[in-house]
Amino acid sequence: MYAISLGDDGAELRPLEPWHAEEFLAHLERGRDFINQYVPFGSKAKDTAGAREVLQRYADMRAADTGSLHGLWLDGKLVGGVLFLNFDADSRNCEVGCWLEPAGTGRGLVTRAMRVLLDFAFGERGMHRVEWHAAAANEPSLNVARRLGMSREAVLRENWPHKGVRHDTEIWAILAPEWHDARARATHSDH
Repeated sequence: MYAISLGDDGAELRPLEPWHAEEFLAHLERGRDFINQYVPFGSKAKDTAGAREVLQRYADMRAADTGSLHGLWLDGKLVGGVLFLNFDADSRNCEVGCWLEPAGTGRGLVTRAMRVLLDFAFGERGMHRVEWHAAAANEPSLNVARRLGMSREAVLRENWPHKGVRHDTEIWAILAPEWHDARARATHSDH
């Protein structure tokens, strides 16, 4: 299957599919507490069958053109991922998200991978709007939205109950013309 290089540090973006269930489960076990600080991502993956079920749900979403899951590998080891949620080709709107285990943090992996997803969403799929939802206390996630040039549009106060606490959620978004302008400026500044 394909792999997209994310730079010279051995980082790659690849499809994350049901046959990766054992590797996905091992990754979640290494980082479960860290990954689930703000969202219960992969919480149903308690064994290989549960991991396969989570991955199959996203494979079904890809087949239905409503979402997809992409893994982040660093030196051949799965350390996180990025995903399309609520992918709606008819309305040309979608939501993106991410997760990482501690071994993947501080390297810019999510930002680099998200640029690939946004280029695909806006360039190949004709999306008009891409949203990013994050807990207001999740500063690393909010920093990715900022680096991608997204604008904070709303704060949903205490809307997300997680681990006995009600969290605020920030909604960030970028529109196709904004993304294209940002990418053109980045390309121009590289020359």
